[in-house]
Amino acid sequence: MGVEDEFTLEAFLPYRLAQTAEAVSLEFYRHYRARYAMTRPEWRVMAHLGEYGPLTARDICERAQLHKTKVSRAVASLERRRWLKRRDDAADRRFEWLALTASGRRTHRELCAEGARLEARLRARLGGDGAVQLLALLERLKG
Repeated sequence: MGVEDEFTLEAFLPYRLAQTAEAVSLEFYRHYRARYAMTRPEWRVMAHLGEYGPLTARDICERAQLHKTKVSRAVASLERRRWLKRRDDAADRRFEWLALTASGRRTHRELCAEGARLEARLRARLGGDGAVQLLALLERLKG
């Protein structure tokens, strides 16, 4: 009996990690979708700008691991909603700096508060040192 005979999708660690990440992500998605009619790429763009300050679209693509078309659409949508503003790079006109507006920062703070509540619920599910152990294990998996 070879290793391939022992393989099951439900026990395959990459699959389980992806399934768990999706389930947890959906909990947060339901909130920002219902309250702000926001998509996942929009949230991810907003989250990066809120966390790191002004960035280029290229920076966001790399940090958020999003395709440039998704970032472009999210940026356009956030700009239409007046949550984001663009500024040309003075040294290189091929680049634009993206930043949250005051309204965008307020929305980001509200979403971060909801994210903190979700994290508290997740930590409670894990119990005791469960979250600390999980984070350490995830760090080990990154290599």
